[in-house]
Amino acid sequence: MAQEAVTIAQITDTHLFANSDQALKGVNTVRSLQAVIQRVQHRQPDVLLLTGDVSQDETLASYEHLRELIAPLGLPTYWIPGNHDRPELMMRMLSEAPFRREKSLQQAGWNGVLLDSRVAGEVGGELSQESLQELDEALRRYPDLPAFVALHHPVLDVGSAWMGEIGLGNAADLLAVIDRHPQVKLVLFGHIHQVFERQRQGVTYLGTPSTCVQFKPHSETFAIDDQMPGFRILRLWADGRFETAVERVPIKQ
Repeated sequence: MAQEAVTIAQITDTHLFANSDQALKGVNTVRSLQAVIQRVQHRQPDVLLLTGDVSQDETLASYEHLRELIAPLGLPTYWIPGNHDRPELMMRMLSEAPFRREKSLQQAGWNGVLLDSRVAGEVGGELSQESLQELDEALRRYPDLPAFVALHHPVLDVGSAWMGEIGLGNAADLLAVIDRHPQVKLVLFGHIHQVFERQRQGVTYLGTPSTCVQFKPHSETFAIDDQMPGFRILRLWADGRFETAVERVPIKQ
């Protein structure tokens, strides 16, 4: 009998405003998210994973827009904050079903751990020692389950000098924890508004495009790319196998 897989859709960097007509770098973020969600529905995921920068203007109304768009799907939706977010507003608005407040999930024989890398008032991120300890404990709790780790900020150098200055400040500390746990297969993040994939010591590190504006890869300074918005689909099997693909979504402005 074939093993069943769990399908996760990663949505990141939606950058919603209180004003649903407002645009970020020429892209209406509500309309682009609507288009992405329509495509996500066709993929019939079991779980949604939001990896930060839900809001652009840190307003209650921006999270209301997200809730109005996501809730009708009825899918368990896990989230972590990004540097543009207000965690207290997220907790207020995204705590009732289908949104989940828990920062770990066990699905189809996988252990997922979600980390908050946001630092108040900063664009770059950092993980607290408490978060690193909690990750270590969560991975020790399920040593026989393949695992993924998700956070907002990139863990590895993505090849853009300006982005390197606003990544995860203590990435070496996170890598040290991951290196102690061979069951970790995947690390997922947002923040970079582009596709990224790299292998390091048996772990696959994946960056995912924004649902709105895209950043140009391998740029010394900030630059916009003309790529379409996107999201990531992951299929995970209990024996540790996985498949993943990024899908781009045409939008009308």
